[in-house]
Amino acid sequence: MAIKDTPEEWTVTATTTPFTGNKTSVRTDHVVMPDGSSVSRDYQVHPGSVAVVALDGEGRVLVLRQYRHPVRQKLWEIPAGLLDIPGENPLHAAQRELYEEAHVSAEDWRVLTDVYTTPGGCDEAVRIFLARGLSEAEGERFEVSEEEADMELARVPLAELVRGALAGELHNNCLVVGVLALTAAQGGLDALRPADAPWPARPFEA
Repeated sequence: MAIKDTPEEWTVTATTTPFTGNKTSVRTDHVVMPDGSSVSRDYQVHPGSVAVVALDGEGRVLVLRQYRHPVRQKLWEIPAGLLDIPGENPLHAAQRELYEEAHVSAEDWRVLTDVYTTPGGCDEAVRIFLARGLSEAEGERFEVSEEEADMELARVPLAELVRGALAGELHNNCLVVGVLALTAAQGGLDALRPADAPWPARPFEA
C-alpha cells in the first residue's frame, strides 16, 4: 500500500455556520459514519495560507518575531499570510508576504512542502515555499499596522532554528515544519517541486 493521502468525502446530511468572522468562519456538519450513525463535527473554515523559508547565501533563515494573542506569546515565525482571494496563485501571495513583512525579494522559488495545520478542527492548508537568491526589495517599505507594527526581524542559522524547534523553544507550526523540511531536503534542493506545482487543497490559476 502506498503511503499517500487520498481524497475522500463522507456524506454530509446537514450544514450550519454558527459563526462568521472577518477572515474565517465556524461550520457544523452532520456527517454519516461508516456504521450508519450521524455525528456533528465543528471546524474552522479557512481560506488557506502561504509561508516562506527564505534562505540567504550564508545559510541563515529570515525570521520574524510577532505577538500572537490566542497563545499569549511572541513567536518567532517565517513570513506568512492568508490567501485573501479565492483561487489566488500561492506563489504570488508568498512573494507579496516576503515583500510586505521583510522588504525582501528572491530569485529562486521552490515548493518545500504542503501541510494541513490542524486537520481535526480546521481546513487550513498551507503551502511552504523555499526562497533563495535574496536581495533587498525595490520601492518603499510596506506600511505595517496592528501586531505587525511591533515585529522584529532577524536572520538565524538554520541549525540554530532546528535546535530551538527540537528543544521546545520554537513553536510556530510553519517555522518548525519549514526548517525541518529544509534540513531533510539539503543536498537535493534543486529537485524540490517547482513553485507552480499543482496544489489540490487550494487549486489556483497560473
